[in-house]
Amino acid sequence: MATKIFVNLPVKDLSRSIAFFKKLGYQFNQQFTDETAGCMVVSDDIYVMLLTEEKFKTFTPKSVSDATKSTEVLVALTCESRAAVDELVAKAVAAGGKTYREPDDHGFMYAHAYQDLDGHIWEPFWMDPASAK
Repeated sequence: MATKIFVNLPVKDLSRSIAFFKKLGYQFNQQFTDETAGCMVVSDDIYVMLLTEEKFKTFTPKSVSDATKSTEVLVALTCESRAAVDELVAKAVAAGGKTYREPDDHGFMYAHAYQDLDGHIWEPFWMDPASAK
């Protein structure tokens, strides 16, 4: 059985965050989605749990980071091509996100980044399959 990953992120407005990520093309598993959480399906083995801040606080005794002021995580996800990287960042910006930095082109790898509505940083990237061997 493959290991699955569930990334948990606090959000200020769950409905707004779900709408944002739907505009980027993501689907949500309704079995694990309610008024406090949205289970975003990234792939068969990767999920992002968008949790209201109140719900997120039940999982940790620490204070919740304000992602607009500090970086708590960089979520890097592969894309099928350079064009797919740029397309995803463009969709994020059109949906209300912000470009986080300019693209990085290393020849064998191309990356860009955006911030979602809560300031979480997403870094879509493409890597030449021949260089990953």
